[in-house]
Amino acid sequence: MLPEDIHIKVKSLYLPAQSSPKQGRYVFAYTISIHNKGQQPAKLLTRHWKILDGRNKLEEVRGEGVIGEQPRLLPGAEFTYSSGAVLETPNGTMEGSYQFRTDEGELFDVAIPLFALTLPGALH
Repeated sequence: MLPEDIHIKVKSLYLPAQSSPKQGRYVFAYTISIHNKGQQPAKLLTRHWKILDGRNKLEEVRGEGVIGEQPRLLPGAEFTYSSGAVLETPNGTMEGSYQFRTDEGELFDVAIPLFALTLPGALH
């Protein structure tokens, strides 16, 4: 199985009702779809995030699975989940990787492409 067999799509959204700009709290939601376009099952084991705010403050997050799950994706299957991030600035970025394991025990990493966390109207 190749990392290219796993396709990742990301959408992000600013959540004004949960944010407090006067306190430097900007809350974003993101939804990720993971699609197994390969010929064999793969289980998502771990995640690694690099979250960068508008002041270039980097936060790294590592952990098992996503949202408390380690989904096993059969060929052709898709897994979608939503989570969130809190920044001290009205814009930032996220990127990272997932580690997967095939049923045969082969480990491989899949990059999560860079995506923006941006307050509407903050960038021109």
